[in-house]
Amino acid sequence: MDARLLVSLSGITPRALSRCTDLAEELDRRGVPLSLLVNPSGQRSTAALDWVRQRARMDSVLLHGYKHEHQGTWRRRPEFAVLPAHEAGLRLTAALATMDGLGLRVDGFVPPRWQASRGTLLALHQHGVSLCAELSAIRDVRSDEVYRARVHGFGAGERAEPWWCLAVVLGAARAARRGSLVRIAVDGGYLVRQGVRQALLDAVDIALHHGAVGNTYPEVLERPGAERHSPGYRTERADRTERSPVHSAAGSSRGSTRTSVPSGARLVNIP
Repeated sequence: MDARLLVSLSGITPRALSRCTDLAEELDRRGVPLSLLVNPSGQRSTAALDWVRQRARMDSVLLHGYKHEHQGTWRRRPEFAVLPAHEAGLRLTAALATMDGLGLRVDGFVPPRWQASRGTLLALHQHGVSLCAELSAIRDVRSDEVYRARVHGFGAGERAEPWWCLAVVLGAARAARRGSLVRIAVDGGYLVRQGVRQALLDAVDIALHHGAVGNTYPEVLERPGAERHSPGYRTERADRTERSPVHSAAGSSRGSTRTSVPSGARLVNIP
């Protein structure tokens, strides 16, 4: 089975626009589409917005949070990481209305730092958003099926040292050889670093060398013949928590963990 290559671009600002344009041209020459992660509250530049609209004719546009505000006081978390369904729904309503006002059709949702609470997933379903891309999986919100693949990239919270650049390239090669999803992400602000730009293109090239096909995030949900499994998919953190003595003790009154997925979710295994 051929691997799928997904490249996402965030941080499309006036300062980074020339570098974003350069990356898009490089990927066009390789036949690889982009998934554009757009923060509606951060779109104040006419030039950047016009560029996104132009690219939307061939690429996909994913809603990337709303205001990117941190939640909590003691341990600050990304915007949608811990929100209950009601509050997440309010933010999604405002974000989707803003995107509509900007003339951009939303193909899915990517939470800041790739972290979405269970309440956020419920709110997405209520708003008719079918896709949520998380750190370790891509989720079909309608059916709760998940496609397991970790994102590799450069941006907020990620490193840009030479060893990390090499790790991204090697990770892309390994996933492509297995025929898995290859997910690469970059913030436009990081493209000013020549090492980051080159590492990203090297990761794309080696994935293509191993037979990967460039896709956008929405195209993953349309993939035919994917193997489905039950029981439901759970994150690695939830599995570790459930194996701990506290959670495995007989008669424990605690229910599912915060990072677990309710029963009924199905794993779509891409080899």
